[in-house]
Amino acid sequence: MSPPQAARQAIFITGAASGMGRETAKLFASKGWFVGATDVNEGGLSTLTQELGREACWTRKLDVTAKADFDAAIAAFAEAAGGRLDLMFNNAGIGESGWFEDVPYEAAMRVVQINFVGAVNGAYAALPWLKKTPNSLLFTTSSSSATYGMPRIAVYAATKHGVKGLTEALSVEWARHGVRVADVLPGLIDTAILRSTPNRSGDAPAVSDEQLQTMAPKKGMFRLMPASSVAECVWRAYHAPKTKLHYYVPEEIAWIDRIKGFAPNFMRGRILKLFPALGPK
Repeated sequence: MSPPQAARQAIFITGAASGMGRETAKLFASKGWFVGATDVNEGGLSTLTQELGREACWTRKLDVTAKADFDAAIAAFAEAAGGRLDLMFNNAGIGESGWFEDVPYEAAMRVVQINFVGAVNGAYAALPWLKKTPNSLLFTTSSSSATYGMPRIAVYAATKHGVKGLTEALSVEWARHGVRVADVLPGLIDTAILRSTPNRSGDAPAVSDEQLQTMAPKKGMFRLMPASSVAECVWRAYHAPKTKLHYYVPEEIAWIDRIKGFAPNFMRGRILKLFPALGPK
């Protein structure tokens, strides 16, 4: 029999219908946590509920760009969780790829709204409940593209730099509330976004699952990692005796940040060598 909700730790996840969010929901539910899973993909949420059971998983359709809806969703989940929110996982995100000038303005702004404004909305909505819960954590999905702005995903990379900066600022501000703040910077993660991100320049075909497995590096910092590796990172971040500010998956990605810190032009040159077509004509 499940313990009373107020006695169970609670995590609220955006973008929980698939990929990293879904794997995080499954992991935390398996550990006895009460999971709030939200997404615009109601079909994915429905199968997640079937998999985890209603006692373990509370679901709701949520567009993270709609602040009033976000506030209401968090409040409803916190009430269902007995008034607590131990971990807020700001995870929802989308991508657009192609040369900057080929990505329609409206599509680029949608990336900004979901990836960055959605994270800001989540922070505003979650804070009142995080403050009421001892040892709480705001954890947000950034990206390896926040270590150095990556070509062909310029606006996406900019939003993830924004998430990283927000994380750093709030980790200082919210210390006075007793709320921890951190983020994860994943590299190449085996999720639907790798296959569904539109290529607005039209110069590369869609990649199938089989092609992705064949083409992805088997070694190095950009080797293909399972979505569960990020879920495990969220678990470690919450339970770390001293929460780090930035978590990298895999950890080698931290080297981009370290090198860029003292040699940004060198890192730019390395990226140009990786993508020779990007150089000046």
